[in-house]
Amino acid sequence: MNTDKSTRFIATSWKDYELIDSGDGSKLEKFGKYVLNRPEPGAVWPKSLSYDKWDNADASFEPTGKKHGYWLNKADIKEKWHLQYNSPQLDHLKLVFQLETTRFKHVGVFPEQAANWEYIAEKIQPGEKLLNLFAYTGGASLAAKSAKADVVHVDAIRQVIDWTRVNMELSGLEGIRWVVEDALKFLKREVKRGNKYNAVVLDPPTWGLGPKNEKWKLDHHLEEIVELVAKVILPGGFVVMNTYSGIPPTSLETLWRRVLPTGQMTSGELCLQGKDGHLLSTGSLIRIEL
Repeated sequence: MNTDKSTRFIATSWKDYELIDSGDGSKLEKFGKYVLNRPEPGAVWPKSLSYDKWDNADASFEPTGKKHGYWLNKADIKEKWHLQYNSPQLDHLKLVFQLETTRFKHVGVFPEQAANWEYIAEKIQPGEKLLNLFAYTGGASLAAKSAKADVVHVDAIRQVIDWTRVNMELSGLEGIRWVVEDALKFLKREVKRGNKYNAVVLDPPTWGLGPKNEKWKLDHHLEEIVELVAKVILPGGFVVMNTYSGIPPTSLETLWRRVLPTGQMTSGELCLQGKDGHLLSTGSLIRIEL
């Protein structure tokens, strides 16, 4: 009988990043040398710090729609800057990310994912194959490559792939295989080709448009993705899935249990912890070990 565990995955090892405060639908964060104020729907409690502290942010994001907006830029941030992550547990896990303010609110890294980087870099073995789907700017890919894994990094947007390549070079790494393609299409082809992986990491978006304006909705494709991943994962391997879609961890367990019934599952919330002690839940996570 499997003993599944529900938990909170908290990224606690950052030195260059800090969640300074959160509340009233916003979060105040330090990314290296800049302090940014961004919307955060999950921060439903009152702010701890004064208005003046928030108003002193170097830049604040103002949404103009569900996914887009602009930055009110007090510090006149026009440059790209770097953020470093050094694992306190793993000597080889030393990553550098290039950041910039984008019209999508994101800056090029999701700090809460550091909890996954630690897990991946510790669990993957040299020479093992890891597939990173919907890979964005590549924190998981870099973590696996730091452990000398063979990494396939898949994202549909070429500019994002180029951004990840910069991160790889800044981190002193090399040899990641880049695939500019729709993740679902690539996964289907890998099943047909009979290719297998020791680890699969996936972070599918809730919705979006592909490079040719293909519409994507997670609830239309999630079951198919899960079934395909189950066909490419090797015995003894592991799966890491994040979702920022609002799907609860228990639902992810139920979904994955259908296709990987013998897997040891650990699920819960990805969290950031603020200076005031508040835990900010950013999404759901499940890890499956076979």
